[in-house]
Amino acid sequence: MQKLRAHNPCEPAGDSAQLLDALHALRVAVTMFDASGRLTFANAHLNHFFRGLPPYHELIGRPYEEIVRLELPEIAPAALKDGVEVYIDLRLGQLAPRAWAPLDVALADGRILEIKARRDGHGGAILLWNDVTRERHEFARLEEGIRLSADAFAFYDARDNFITGNDLYAQLAGKPLVALRGKPFESIIREIVHSGRLNISGTAEEWIARRMRGHHQQSSADTLQTSDGKAFLVRDCATPDGGRAVVFTDITEKTRAEDALAQTQRALEHTRDEAARQSGYLSDLTKRLDLVSAQADNAKTVLLRTMSHELKTPLNAILGFSDLMTTLADNLGPDQVREYAGLIHQGGTNLFKMLNQIMDLTKISAGRYDLQILPVDAGGMLWLARENFVARAAAKDIIINADACPIGLMARADESVLTGMLNALIDNAVTFTQKGGGIELSASRDTASVRLSISDSGPGVAAADLGRILQPFEHAGRVADHAKGAGLGLTWVKAFAELHGGQLLVESQAGEGFKAVIVLPAA
Repeated sequence: MQKLRAHNPCEPAGDSAQLLDALHALRVAVTMFDASGRLTFANAHLNHFFRGLPPYHELIGRPYEEIVRLELPEIAPAALKDGVEVYIDLRLGQLAPRAWAPLDVALADGRILEIKARRDGHGGAILLWNDVTRERHEFARLEEGIRLSADAFAFYDARDNFITGNDLYAQLAGKPLVALRGKPFESIIREIVHSGRLNISGTAEEWIARRMRGHHQQSSADTLQTSDGKAFLVRDCATPDGGRAVVFTDITEKTRAEDALAQTQRALEHTRDEAARQSGYLSDLTKRLDLVSAQADNAKTVLLRTMSHELKTPLNAILGFSDLMTTLADNLGPDQVREYAGLIHQGGTNLFKMLNQIMDLTKISAGRYDLQILPVDAGGMLWLARENFVARAAAKDIIINADACPIGLMARADESVLTGMLNALIDNAVTFTQKGGGIELSASRDTASVRLSISDSGPGVAAADLGRILQPFEHAGRVADHAKGAGLGLTWVKAFAELHGGQLLVESQAGEGFKAVIVLPAA
């Protein structure tokens, strides 16, 4: 059973402790300030952003201005070009009431942090710090690319407000780019139409309505003429983030007009091909669904038949030996009673174990099994699991060697579930290893994962059977007697390994032993 964390009276318990753990696990820095501007909370990620700051818990109670001054050695010189005090005033402005605008902070090592401020309703503020280096660099490259383009570009966000564009688009709109930022698309085109810079057919409202219909389609193409005689092909397309990209291509010259016409023709051909492909895809999908449905019915029949057999095996032992004890009660000696009772107990244990495994697999399949993931000592857990089987292994002259299990090798796992997984694999190894054999336990780590290995010197499994034995109720021919298991152990371990974000690997050759490796995310 998973150990409970000891309660510290200086720390919140229960849900509050879990919330603090979650805040400290975020890849975003979170800071909270009271109405006087003093820090009341900071999570661990703040020290990831500012490696020269004192530990986050030592900053509690300090004013925001003092914290900003402690950051100054890590701030990019360009951000301080107007003077340190101007920069500090800019940062303190985020604690002012109704200061909603995010602020980018450039660091000396090239990273860019975005700080967002929100008021908490009690005069305090919550600041969220996020590394946006990649996004800002990509946006800068985008702006430079469209600046160099021969076409006019404009990008709108998911709320249809102008984000950025190039100078050619600003010329068409009749306003500088800085004046366009944040303005809705419809407001911009209304100003263009009413300014008289376009030659339009019909009334202004009819033209605007037609343009808005095209703008709300997945993609559209149209032409427009300006009052100075230029013609443009306007392509308006939805972007993956829900925004829009609008491109104006000058088709005044005949060759540009022909290219635009050819492009439109190709787009129509592509649409026809796509429609034909979708039709074929739907037909193929229908056939696949029919096949999957038939396979599911067959799998259900096989599963029920196999479960019926596996359930009957321990039940027959329980009922058979209990009937013998009832019939021969007057003639049985203590040794026979103990023997029969032990066999009944073994059958009941196997049945209980199988039912628990089936219930766990069902919950995992339905997505209802919640793991309690924490850093655990993987090597130490292998040592503890070994102790559960030392006596049983010794009865068969089997040595379980755990010298390759270093203590302190941390993995991210549910401690209780991982204990069950290790017990299941070591139990298999002891069961199928012949008298006088050996079992090797080992733990190792690479960059992102921890590997827990259980190897035995038993008769092994044929390579052709390795995939099959990972399926429910499947046995390998390693021993003739499978009464001790229902063929669910490896399936159960594999399901939990994958639920942890890892995997179960198995290696074997007939006559050369068996190796199972649990791969888990490293802590």
